[in-house]
Amino acid sequence: MTLDITQFYQTFFDEADELLAQMEQLLLNLNVGQPDPEDLAAIFRAAHSIKGGAATFGFTALTETTHILESLLDRARNNELVLRKDMIDTFLETKDVLSDQLAAYRASAEPDAAAAAAVRAKLERLHAESRGLAAPAPAPVVEAVVEAVMAVPASVSAADSGVDSAADSEEDLEAAFEANLPAAMAARASVATPGAATPDVAMPGAPEHVVDEAMAAAPAGAAAGGGAEGPHLRITLRSVDAKDQELLAEEFANLGRVVGQMKTGDDLTLWLETDVSADDIIAVCCFVIDESQIVIGRGSPPQGEDNAASAAQASAVAAPAAALEHEPAHAQAFEPAFEPTKQAAPAAQAIQAAPAVVSTSVPTSAPAPAPQAQAEASPPVTAAPAAPAADHDRKPRAAAAASAVSTEGSSIRVGVEKVDQLINLVGELVITQAMLAETTSAFDPALHDRLFNGMAQLERNARDLQEAVMSIRMMPMDYVFSRFPRLVRDLAAKLGKEVELVTFGQATELDKSLIERIIDPLTHLVRNSLDHGIETVEARRAAGKDGMGQLVLSAAHHGGNIVIEVSDDGAGLRRDKILAKAIKQGMQVSETMADEEVWNLIFMPGFSTAEQVTDVSGRGVGMDVVKRNIQSMGGHVEITSHAGKGTTTRIVLPLTLAILDGMSVKVGNEIFILPLNFVMESLQPRHEDIYTVTNGDRVVRVRGEYLPLVALHQVFNVEGARTDPTQGIVTIMETEGRRFAMLIDELVGQQQVVVKNLETNYRKVHGISAATILGDGSVALIVDVAALNRETRASHGVSMGAHAGASFANNAGSFVEFA
Repeated sequence: MTLDITQFYQTFFDEADELLAQMEQLLLNLNVGQPDPEDLAAIFRAAHSIKGGAATFGFTALTETTHILESLLDRARNNELVLRKDMIDTFLETKDVLSDQLAAYRASAEPDAAAAAAVRAKLERLHAESRGLAAPAPAPVVEAVVEAVMAVPASVSAADSGVDSAADSEEDLEAAFEANLPAAMAARASVATPGAATPDVAMPGAPEHVVDEAMAAAPAGAAAGGGAEGPHLRITLRSVDAKDQELLAEEFANLGRVVGQMKTGDDLTLWLETDVSADDIIAVCCFVIDESQIVIGRGSPPQGEDNAASAAQASAVAAPAAALEHEPAHAQAFEPAFEPTKQAAPAAQAIQAAPAVVSTSVPTSAPAPAPQAQAEASPPVTAAPAAPAADHDRKPRAAAAASAVSTEGSSIRVGVEKVDQLINLVGELVITQAMLAETTSAFDPALHDRLFNGMAQLERNARDLQEAVMSIRMMPMDYVFSRFPRLVRDLAAKLGKEVELVTFGQATELDKSLIERIIDPLTHLVRNSLDHGIETVEARRAAGKDGMGQLVLSAAHHGGNIVIEVSDDGAGLRRDKILAKAIKQGMQVSETMADEEVWNLIFMPGFSTAEQVTDVSGRGVGMDVVKRNIQSMGGHVEITSHAGKGTTTRIVLPLTLAILDGMSVKVGNEIFILPLNFVMESLQPRHEDIYTVTNGDRVVRVRGEYLPLVALHQVFNVEGARTDPTQGIVTIMETEGRRFAMLIDELVGQQQVVVKNLETNYRKVHGISAATILGDGSVALIVDVAALNRETRASHGVSMGAHAGASFANNAGSFVEFA
């Protein structure tokens, strides 16, 4: 039975996405002058983990790009590379290319080779520039390594006979280096002399990072010394069932040659002849078992007749392989086996091509390694059981691994479709509970008290379950906010501005379906603030401001809604400029318009005050799309601005669109649902509080405020409804910062309803946002309160505010035209 690793692709893609996002965030926050070592180590680990997973799954382009980036990051974290701003820019560009490659592999397509080659060339140039910062290596060692590395296998040399430049390609040189690394280590050990130091030696035609990695590998080879720990990788799988043991054993056979195997109870120990690093072995195993169940060291298999010959043959290359494996787990500047399945053949050819050299690679009289080399060669994972010191080192690592596993075990990855299915089932449970409540309402509570107590308990449990399940769909706003530091950094540099991004409320949660749809509107608002709002450094200083502008993103819960704000301390909106542009475009505007109405003009289609069109803005598209998208999510947008102080755009959204608390109302024989978060109060008006205005529209006076009156039976053409407001109920609704009155027949009650998309199951209906199923099995329509509010404002012309109040006071009982 063969282990099908394609089933783990999605897990790798998700983890790689998270690692790339973490890498980008750390790079953006990195202090180039004094980088935090922990941040550098975290960035390196992210690149290393992506490379290991990509190599395991055979994603070659992703592996090669990450490999060069990892080598640079390793030099940076070891203080061998002085970071500059242009380097960070290149690293961020590499992150973008890696994201594109990941997306291509996710779509089962091939990544863009040209983009990958371009970014690898930039990374190679950084490698070349950084070589002058490294300490020179002893000449005999370098010459030996160069000679061994440049000994291209016969197959490559033969192919080169027809084309001279083929041997100089980076791929051939890297393959040659990987295949001949054992010989290079042997040459290094045979010529190394304590205290020798001569200038660096160049390697003509070889990629710079290949030279650097050869130099980095050379001291480690000597540090391995006699290879007392054994020639093979010793892998112990603890408490693993037989099926997983069989699967992993077959997978190990694909990574190298299994030279020994021993099973004790639920534990399985294998001796593997391979060039794959311990980290890559762990990466493969962790898709099946926990890291705490894996122990990796070095050793020799039991010397039986079957494996004695293989052990003797493998001992020839034990020391150089051990030297590479015993570098710290995440400190290897170069791992020759970043494509495990393709490495075995070249390695075997190299061993056969130079048996005499390899057999003398570890002389008994080899000089003692330097203290630093010894430190680098200390075993990072676990050592052979025979070494007491290694047993001592194993305990902290095991404890750390157990701690890491316990932390990772606190969360699981679940597909969105499974969560949606669970929410649908909970919705059906809520409907069933409503049906039972409807049925039991016909019983006498005094005679069936236990039934009513059980129904009350069921209602409480159903609500608790609904809230718990809905919380699974909730995601923190940091998922959105974390995308903007990079955007602000790049766009500010492009516009020649200095901008500081400040975020608040990252932990505020919003439904996943909404949080993904809010990204594009917020992106446009941020770009608008950077382009139109915040001034250049010179303009800000001339206005007496700090040269660096500030852009603030915040999120907070407000009742049943979430409020997201985008604020800047720029020049603010110019009222005169907006009005002039509106008049030029033929809009009906007035100089006496309130500021709020003037600001809302920028949401009109095709409206832009930009003097010239750029690739950032100025085409007059975007803000109207922002408003429509927000309204489609059941929210609204508000703008406040002050000249010279800045602008704030406020987005108000419901927390979820799946289940809501609603008020059931009756109009004629029909039942409608009003979302409870829009309902302010209900009352029965007096005759003297009702006024008729132009076009037959009516308003109602509520504590001195005149509100437009919307008769629900007229909106939906319901027959048999009450038309006299004094005989019905007026419900005061508030949405998008404005209030209006809605005329209904009677209030039925408050209940929790499951939102069913009407467009998916039927078609879009004017004034209706969705539908739900009531306890008696009938369908009730959920009123689109925001749409009715906008339609009412349009029919009445302007807001029913203080101006309307003055008009009514002077013309009570008469027809009044609002202008």
